[in-house]
Amino acid sequence: MAIDPSIVGTELPATTLTVDAGRLRFFAKAIGETNPVYTDLEAAKAAGYADLPAPPTFLFSIELENPDPFAFATAAGVDLRFVLHGEQTFTYHSTAIAGDVLIATPRITDVYSKKGGALEFMVKETAVTRADGSPVADLKTVIVVRNPGAGK
Repeated sequence: MAIDPSIVGTELPATTLTVDAGRLRFFAKAIGETNPVYTDLEAAKAAGYADLPAPPTFLFSIELENPDPFAFATAAGVDLRFVLHGEQTFTYHSTAIAGDVLIATPRITDVYSKKGGALEFMVKETAVTRADGSPVADLKTVIVVRNPGAGK
């Protein structure tokens, strides 16, 4: 089943997350980050941060806080058994630190297919800001959906 291109422009529910220092330490450990600036408050302060900074790629995890973080895909008729996370990019505007209240506001920005419809792509762009509206980062996620019915 093809993804309906009319979903392009759809704004998805925003997610709010208060960044917790313990969570940042856990995330840094999970990704194998060894720079103490991400786990040791004194090292972070010595590097000029007011608190622990968010490790690279941490912002991707904000939307996973939703009870059903892939509802946007299933609402578009996507069978999650055939989904692959194809691409992730980050454009940083400032560094998030422990204590920040972040808001992730996603929207679907593109839908397209390749290989005669055997592969479909859904692009989701997410603006991450602080509660005061100051920009933190823009994320771009591309999910790939294998269409097992195509070409048969």
